[in-house]
Amino acid sequence: MTGLPRLNEPAPDFHARTTHGDRCLADYRGKWLILFSHPSDFTPVCTTEFIGFAKHADEFAAMNCELLGLSIDSIFSHLAWTRNIKEKFGVEIPFPIIEDLKMEVAQAYGMIHPGAADTSAVRATFLIDPEGKLRAMVYYPMSNGRSIDEFVRLLTAIQTSDANGVATPEDWRPGQPAIVPPPKTAAAAEARASEGYTYTDWYFSTRELPDAPKAA
Repeated sequence: MTGLPRLNEPAPDFHARTTHGDRCLADYRGKWLILFSHPSDFTPVCTTEFIGFAKHADEFAAMNCELLGLSIDSIFSHLAWTRNIKEKFGVEIPFPIIEDLKMEVAQAYGMIHPGAADTSAVRATFLIDPEGKLRAMVYYPMSNGRSIDEFVRLLTAIQTSDANGVATPEDWRPGQPAIVPPPKTAAAAEARASEGYTYTDWYFSTRELPDAPKAA
């Protein structure tokens, strides 16, 4: 059985050896963290994902977000692979990668799915907020790479919701209207049309946002 952490609850704590030294969840307090697993070093799909995360690293940093990779491989394998990526693809991997040979972090985060692979971590991605709470988790199959642009978009949307008390519609992008939370009483529903929002119906209204969210 694979246990899964739950959204809006504290993310599982960890203490792990990485390519940048020891790391624990508390090291990221006050920052957003994207923790992501990959099936194995020296595999082609994972290589493209690491290149993608590396190319977006500055964009995530501007949003007060750190990146942290993980697989069931040794530090030596991680180091050899990242050096190979730099040599063959011209891309330096700027973020640490967890060595998880005992699968302790992978098990705590539900990254091991026996139906997909016996000992490899699937493509799982976790967004953890500055308070250490898990805010989103996304799983991809072994055969298909992630869209790093989507995690930029998702983090921007979550930060926007936190900053403005709104929800965001399908494929929301900065500069677009956001959804006002629906009213919770009959009186509030009756009043919604006169509250100054872009009104479609009592349960569906939107508003413009002043500025892009500031990093939390």
